[in-house]
Amino acid sequence: MLQKLIQICFLIACLLLTSYAQSVQNSADICKDSPLDSVFSWANDYIITQDSPLYSAPIQGCNLPTELKKGSEIKVLSGNDKFLLIQFQEPSNGAITQGYIQADSARLKAFSFDFYFTLVCMVFVLLLGRYIISKTKILQDYNIPEPVVGGILVALLILCIYQFFHIECKFDTSLKDPLMLAFFSSIGLSADFASLKKGGRMLVIFLLVVTCLLFLQNFIGVGVSYIMGQSPLLGMLGGSITMSGGHGTGAAWADIFKASPYNFGAATEVALACATFGLVMGGLVGGPTARYLIKKYNLNIPGKEHNDDNPHGFETPTKERLITPISFVESLALIALCLLIGTLLNDLSKNIFPGFNLPTFVYCLFVGVVLRNGLSMLNIHQVFDREVSVLGNVSLSLFLAFAMMTLNLWELWALALPMIVILSAQGLCMVLFAIFVTFRFCGRDYDAAVLAAGHCGFGLGATPTAMVNMQTVTSHYGPSHMAFIIVPLVGAFFIDLINAIVIQSMLQLLPL
Repeated sequence: MLQKLIQICFLIACLLLTSYAQSVQNSADICKDSPLDSVFSWANDYIITQDSPLYSAPIQGCNLPTELKKGSEIKVLSGNDKFLLIQFQEPSNGAITQGYIQADSARLKAFSFDFYFTLVCMVFVLLLGRYIISKTKILQDYNIPEPVVGGILVALLILCIYQFFHIECKFDTSLKDPLMLAFFSSIGLSADFASLKKGGRMLVIFLLVVTCLLFLQNFIGVGVSYIMGQSPLLGMLGGSITMSGGHGTGAAWADIFKASPYNFGAATEVALACATFGLVMGGLVGGPTARYLIKKYNLNIPGKEHNDDNPHGFETPTKERLITPISFVESLALIALCLLIGTLLNDLSKNIFPGFNLPTFVYCLFVGVVLRNGLSMLNIHQVFDREVSVLGNVSLSLFLAFAMMTLNLWELWALALPMIVILSAQGLCMVLFAIFVTFRFCGRDYDAAVLAAGHCGFGLGATPTAMVNMQTVTSHYGPSHMAFIIVPLVGAFFIDLINAIVIQSMLQLLPL
């Protein structure tokens, strides 16, 4: 009897152990990774909308000891309507962690487009702008650049996506700097020493005019701030820091204003918003200003030649040589050499003179000048002006298309009333200054009108905006070699140095 009881107990124990082992096996099988639907690489930037546990498998019972906090940014690898397989970086140690979250605890944060899609968008912006301008007489009459027209429309579309769906659009930036540097290299390769000597006196005059505007912009910004009861730092950021300095100068000074002793917490947002406004406004007012001056004073316009496809060059050199594959490669090689040497000189300058930093395109521009004149004097190679002009214009157009279509226009929506008043006053001031000061002091001729258009560009936005303004004017009316020598020199070499001195002087005068 006892033996049978022992056998029964043994049998029951075996059954229990078997059942437990099976349950453990089932639990392990449940928490194994399960295949989910893949997601597009350009739509995998998500953000956590509520605190969410992390799972080892798409089953709620398979929790990991990690919880994702609201606002955390993640990469989604695959998913369905219930679970997402995600990857995120630990903020504490930078380690990459992978797991599952519930699908309703995150939302799409941004579309991240790759190099190829970005390039297609840039070309589309140019074609869209060209088409709209060809159908709109007022845009033709007022010389509004193609990248500005197409870029603003695309930027407005992106703004609508952001406002209604809270999704940003991120583009690949790998082409941005090379295009800008290629354009300024082409400017250097198009300049000879004789032209630089011709610009000597006019260069000094234009530099003095630009310096006066720097002070005026700061007086307007600070004055409006005081009138409206705001911090004078807000006026400084809405003055020459961003109007003549652009995004880079604005961001640099914003970091200074956020620290002690200024402690202006919103400096970065204000600076970027002002620079964005200036970039848009600078591209809009330059062409109309030049048109007004040319029509009002009936200026003598130099003749120009057109190619069969009506190219939009910043200058129209005479047709002396045909563009061939070999000559094209030679010109492209010169521009590439300018980029290489220019970037090396920039790095070398930062190491030797850490407190003296010029933009990289300054070095590329003057490498181009040295190459152009050195090769010519040594009878090694004659630069093909028209070909270099084509390469430079393509680079500039694509660069401006990218800059315009990636504007975060929603930053302008966040501006308070004082900022709107300051920026409106700056735009009006720039137009009046270009008409009554820049044009008059620079000779009251066609070159002066083109200089006025360029001054509107970098006096409100950036030097590339000035160049595209002048490119649009000269493609419509005729070449102005003087303007395309003076504006890059002032905008590249002198404006940042003088602006820094002006800003420091103003800060010393302000009762902060």
